[in-house]
Amino acid sequence: MPSDRIESEFVIVGAGSAGCVLANRLSEAGYSVTVLEAGPRDRRLMIHIPIGVYSVYRDPALNWNYRAEPDPGVKGREVELPRGKVVGGSSSINAMVYMRGHPLDYDRWAGQYDLPQWGFAHCLPYFMAGESSDRGADEWRGDSGPLGVTRGSMENPLIDAMWEAGDTSGQGQSGDLNGFRPEGVARLDRTTRGGRRCSAAVAHLRPALTRPGMKLVTGALVHRIEVDHGIARGVRFSLRGRMMEAMATKEVILSAGAINSPQVLKLSGIGPEKELNSHGIRPVHVLPGVGENLQDHLTIHYVQACTRRVTLDGLQRPWTRLRVGLRWLLDRGGVAGSNIWEMGGLVFGRPGYSHPNLQYHFAPVWPEYRGREIRLHQAWTMSVDQLRPFSRGSVLLRSADPSDPPRAQFNYLSDSRDLQELVDGVRRAAELSAQRAFDPFRGRRILPGPDASTDADLADYVRENASTDYHPCGTCRMGRDGMAVVDGELRLHGIERLRVVDASVMPDVVSGNLNAPTLMIADRAADFILGRPPMPPYRPRYHFDP
Repeated sequence: MPSDRIESEFVIVGAGSAGCVLANRLSEAGYSVTVLEAGPRDRRLMIHIPIGVYSVYRDPALNWNYRAEPDPGVKGREVELPRGKVVGGSSSINAMVYMRGHPLDYDRWAGQYDLPQWGFAHCLPYFMAGESSDRGADEWRGDSGPLGVTRGSMENPLIDAMWEAGDTSGQGQSGDLNGFRPEGVARLDRTTRGGRRCSAAVAHLRPALTRPGMKLVTGALVHRIEVDHGIARGVRFSLRGRMMEAMATKEVILSAGAINSPQVLKLSGIGPEKELNSHGIRPVHVLPGVGENLQDHLTIHYVQACTRRVTLDGLQRPWTRLRVGLRWLLDRGGVAGSNIWEMGGLVFGRPGYSHPNLQYHFAPVWPEYRGREIRLHQAWTMSVDQLRPFSRGSVLLRSADPSDPPRAQFNYLSDSRDLQELVDGVRRAAELSAQRAFDPFRGRRILPGPDASTDADLADYVRENASTDYHPCGTCRMGRDGMAVVDGELRLHGIERLRVVDASVMPDVVSGNLNAPTLMIADRAADFILGRPPMPPYRPRYHFDP
């Protein structure tokens, strides 16, 4: 790079899901944009082969590979915390499930946090405009957006059994969890197009990079946001050992994710005064909510052995992998074009909830992880998520060194209601596996062990084995109260020309995977930034509506 200083109208920190959308929308409007990304370009082939997720998502070259702080709620374990460190961010290494969350989640944001412009009617038009679904356009779906969205289509008798079990168990069935009935067992959608992963980088950043005035800087470690007299002027970062500045004549936009966005703010002197002082950082603007309100979807696996050779464990044989890979190279088809977790559901753990509090991801195989190695077993897996946890945590600085990973203290299961909901989830997964549709396939129960039967047994299993489903959020939440970090248009309270746009702004975690909501948030933010009128609110009827 010829100079130590870059100047553009907008500087975006992070080329993850939100940053890619913003780069696309702002450059499309004719503005100059600089995007700073700590990771490399997304050139590795296995990123783009859907089944390749299992070889890339823990790759230290593409992943921050954080670990949470030791947590008493899960018996002192340091739960893994993968975060994408590559162009496309976590959308380049995730399992590609496309789930918007329940309409009532967004209506809760609007009511409970005094954010009327974030009700579901205001968000749905952006979901629809952002996707190109192979289901076709209808009341809930779009078919002309940049993001490819594909309904799961794998043919497997265990997937058929799961579908039937939803009906016979009474847990329900849905033709589309992002449609009329966001409840029950269903085929899931994934962010793929033509048999390839459709990350935010593929959908949004690649088109943007062809435009004049668009710059992408990879390998950039951000040290701080430069603030002068209450105005964000730019970003200081290092690149291959050289200190540089990216100056913004309009705005700095922080899109580094729920873990790194609060870290960058604190390194910039924006956050809780006591914590900043403890690391020798001069407070530029005291904002106590930075890093607070950390939430995640905790998940537990239910695994049942399968007595028939219908599972995908054969994929660990070299000749099978070769055949599958050749098929994908030929026509982008076959099992390599699948993310495996094609079936799932949104269900109730017990009566009394306004909308489902548990989520399934179902796979016709048991992938057992041993470090970065995976062993596939002849079994089926139900991953059970608790969707709306009561526990809250924090992201804290480890030091004032930007290369030092932050401390993520989730406080998992610190609220006893969370533990009970996951125990309920194990029982509900067992109920599905006990249905007659699984009779021809059902072997012994592997996880939890067959002797675990009481609530106390299952609670112990959860504490020993529950882990993240990779959905951290909430650490720079929007709102109007004293703990809010940004307002309803994602402007940082107290600092001009600085916004935060990523999953950290969510007041509460939504009831589903977070990639689709993050893309929607960024699309809405682009309209706020550009001063465009928002898309007209729209909300069709849902089955739970009076």
